[in-house]
Amino acid sequence: MHPASGLYSALAVAALVLYALFISWVVCGAFVTRSRPILQWLHIGSLTWGIFTELLPSPCPMTVLENWLEGKAGVEPYQGGFLLHYLDKLVYPDISPTTLTIAGVFVCAVNLAFYGRQMWSARLR
Repeated sequence: MHPASGLYSALAVAALVLYALFISWVVCGAFVTRSRPILQWLHIGSLTWGIFTELLPSPCPMTVLENWLEGKAGVEPYQGGFLLHYLDKLVYPDISPTTLTIAGVFVCAVNLAFYGRQMWSARLR
């Protein structure tokens, strides 16, 4: 085992943790952004990014980074997206990639609709 592989392995785990935190932020961020306009706009940007990464054919940069770090650590990188790889094993066994993509876009769209409704209500006041 090469001495640097431990460092790469730790960095891959850090990328995984950051990725999981970002996904948690995308899914649940609306609960913490109330009355905080800067956080609301950051969350809206994150939601938009989440939709694009689900719908575009290119992989998310965090997946690419994690796979590169795992490769440098001597671990066989996984194929496919982060959500499918981890959630399929932990929460949703045998879920299709299409269903997972639809669910991810739906969650982001519901959050964006929530913000749209808030902005519309504030505009009417």
